[in-house]
Amino acid sequence: MSRELRADAARLLPALRELRRTLHADPEIGLDLPRTQSRVLSALADLDLEVSTGTGTTSVVAVLRGTHPDRPSAGAPAVLLRGDMDALPIEELTDEPFRSTNGNMHACGHDLHTAGLVGAARLLHAHRGELAGDVVFMFQPGEEGFNGASVMIDEGVLDAAGPRVRAAYGVHVNVSERGIVTTKPGTLQAGANELHVTIHGRGGHGSQPQSAVDPVPAIAELVTALQTMITRRVSAFDPVVLSVTQLRAGEAVNVIPASASLGATVRTLSEDSLDIVRAQAQRLATSIAEAHGCTAEVDFEVKYPVTVNDAAETAWAIDELRGLLGDDRVRTATEPIMPSEDFSFVLQEVPGTYLMLGAGRADIPPERREDNHSPFVVFDDSVLADQSAVLAHLAIERLRRPE
Repeated sequence: MSRELRADAARLLPALRELRRTLHADPEIGLDLPRTQSRVLSALADLDLEVSTGTGTTSVVAVLRGTHPDRPSAGAPAVLLRGDMDALPIEELTDEPFRSTNGNMHACGHDLHTAGLVGAARLLHAHRGELAGDVVFMFQPGEEGFNGASVMIDEGVLDAAGPRVRAAYGVHVNVSERGIVTTKPGTLQAGANELHVTIHGRGGHGSQPQSAVDPVPAIAELVTALQTMITRRVSAFDPVVLSVTQLRAGEAVNVIPASASLGATVRTLSEDSLDIVRAQAQRLATSIAEAHGCTAEVDFEVKYPVTVNDAAETAWAIDELRGLLGDDRVRTATEPIMPSEDFSFVLQEVPGTYLMLGAGRADIPPERREDNHSPFVVFDDSVLADQSAVLAHLAIERLRRPE
C-alpha cells in the first residue's frame, strides 16, 4: 500500500507544482484570501467531496466519506488534515520565475502546505475504498498572526464530518534537508506573545531637554533591561526568546517627543515562563519609566499557545512514517523550536501531531539557505509528492486503527 500511495503521489506532482507556483505568484495575507480560496475550490471541484466555506474567513472545509466495507453507516470516525493558505507582508527578493510582485510573499511555505493538502485530498479520493471512516480537509487562512485556526474551530471544522475528529495532522515545510520528516512527542513549538510598551513623558525642544521629560532614554534603557531580565529571571532550562522588533519615537530631529514605544515578540515554552516574563516586563517598564519621571503603558498579549504533540499519536505517526518513507528519512527532534503555530489550538482540542518536512534546495549549501520568513527564502517543491503521501497515509492508517 505504501509503495502504491507514493507512486500515485509522484504522478500528481506536476499538477501540484503548477498549483503551488500559481499560489506563490499571487499571495494574499490575513483572513481574507478570495483568490486563494477560489483556486482551492477549483482544484477540488472534480472530486466527490462535501465542501463548505467559512463566514468569518475565506476558509475551505472539505469532507471525504470513506467507502471501506468496515466504515460504520452512522457515526463513522473521522480524522482532520490541515494546510494553512496565507502569506506574509514581505516583498519577495528571490529570482524565482514565479516570484510574487504584489508586495506579499509566501515566505513560510504555506503555498506548499495548500498544494500538498490538495494532493492528499486527491490521493485519498482515489483510495477512498480503503478509508474506514471520513477525512476533514482544513484549508485555513490567517495563520500568520490572525488566529485563523480558532475562527475555523468556532465555525465547526472539528465536527464537520459529524462526530468530532479523533485525530488531527499537519505538515510544515522548512529549509532543512529535502524529504526529511522531523517531529517529537510533547512540546514541539513555542507559544507566541506580544509585548507593547509606550512610555509617556513631556515633549519639548531638542535643545532644551531640561525643560522636557524625555521618554527616549527610558525606552532605550528598557530594551536592554528586557534582554537582561530574560537571562536573570527565567531558567535556562525553560528557554524564552524576547526580541524587540519595533521602536518608535518622534518625527522631527529637533523635537523631544511626548512618548516613545517599543514592540517585542516573546516566545515561551511553559506557563511558568510566560507568567514570569509578563510580570517582570510590567515591573521593569513601570520602574524605569518612573525613574525617568515618565509613566508606562504596558500591553502583554498572549497570541498562540505552545504547540504540544500528543505523545501516543506522535509515537504512532513516527512508526507509520518510517514504514512509508524509510527509517533514514524520519527523525525525532530532541528539543522544541521557538517559532509558533496556531495549529496549537487544534491540538488543544483533539490529539494529533504536527510534522516538519525538509524542503531545502540541494543546489544551495545549507549555510547559505535563507530561513522561513526571509524575503530570499526558496523551497524545493518536489517535496509536494511526499507531503501529500504523508498526510494521506496517516489518514488511512489512523482510521484503520481501533480506538
